Amino acid sequence: MFEHRSEQLASPSVFAQRMLRYGLVTAGIILFSLGIGILGYHSFESLSWIDSLLNASMILGGMGPVNTLQTDAGKIFASFYALYSGIILLASVGVLATPIFHRLLHHFHLEIEGE
Repeated sequence: MFEHRSEQLASPSVFAQRMLRYGLVTAGIILFSLGIGILGYHSFESLSWIDSLLNASMILGGMGPVNTLQTDAGKIFASFYALYSGIILLASVGVLATPIFHRLLHHFHLEIEGE
C-alpha cells in the first residue's frame, strides 16, 4: 500500500493519487454515516427529508441538533448517533491524514539514513 522505508519517497503524482483515494474513502464513510442519520431522524422523529439531512449533518459535524426532538425513540437514536458521529469524525480525519503522516515520517526517515 505504502512504500517501504528502504524505498524512495513517492512521487508527487503518486502521492496525489493516494490522497484522492483516501479522500474518497473518507467521503464514503461520511456519506454512509450521513445516510444513517437521515434515515434515523426521518424514521424516529418523522422529520422531512431535508430536516433529517440538516439534523444529521449538524450532529455529524459536531454542531448539535436543529429541531427539538419529540419522541423517546428519537431521543435515544440521537444520543447514539451523536456518540457514533464523534467517533466517525475522528476516524475520518485519521483516514484522511494517514498518507500525509506516512509521507512526513518517511521523509524524516530518509533524511536520517542519508546522514
